[in-house]
Amino acid sequence: MLFHDRTHAGQLLAARLSHYADDPDLLVCALPRGGVVVGFQVAEALNAPFDVLIVRKLGVPGQEELAMGAISSGGIRILRDDVIETCGISPKLIEAVTAKETRELERRERLYRGHAAPLQIQGRTVILVDDGIATGSTMLAAATAVRQKHPKRLVIAVPVAPPSTCLELESQADELVCLAQPELFVALGYHYEDFRQVSDDEVRDLLERAAKRVAGHAISMHA
Repeated sequence: MLFHDRTHAGQLLAARLSHYADDPDLLVCALPRGGVVVGFQVAEALNAPFDVLIVRKLGVPGQEELAMGAISSGGIRILRDDVIETCGISPKLIEAVTAKETRELERRERLYRGHAAPLQIQGRTVILVDDGIATGSTMLAAATAVRQKHPKRLVIAVPVAPPSTCLELESQADELVCLAQPELFVALGYHYEDFRQVSDDEVRDLLERAAKRVAGHAISMHA
């Protein structure tokens, strides 16, 4: 399956999740930055509040696209022992990469939210969205962070991921929705006609638009 762009992927994903529409306990959370474009479409279609969950991949030095783990908001860190052992990465190097990515995570928290607090997760059905999954490290960190906040139900929803990664993540969620699971998985960009980088400004704009929609809905409900 080839998606035109992230907006198109989000619309198709929303159609698969339509049974959650108008659930008063629903919350859609997306992983920045690419996942925010996909998640925005899902939240709009399902009439749900929208938030971000900041996750940073811990890339192997010199091979940054190869994940040796990931960190998430709330002090969550997931390490892939197989990658660390194969690449011979020292504990000192792991800590250095973690410190660097923690600074970036905190920067993005301030940039995207300002002074606004994260939306409440406890007791809600949370749909965790990204624009795709490769190794699963970042999504695993995100799912772990969400689980720590005691949601009623956790759904992982993505347009594309390898079958092996989907199998690994199924145990981390109450439901896993993945539109395409190609046996030959090279990189996420191969499954999109347009896979341009998403900017911080775009992320902030989509979050603001979603917040205004929810606020407008609340006002009309009480009018």
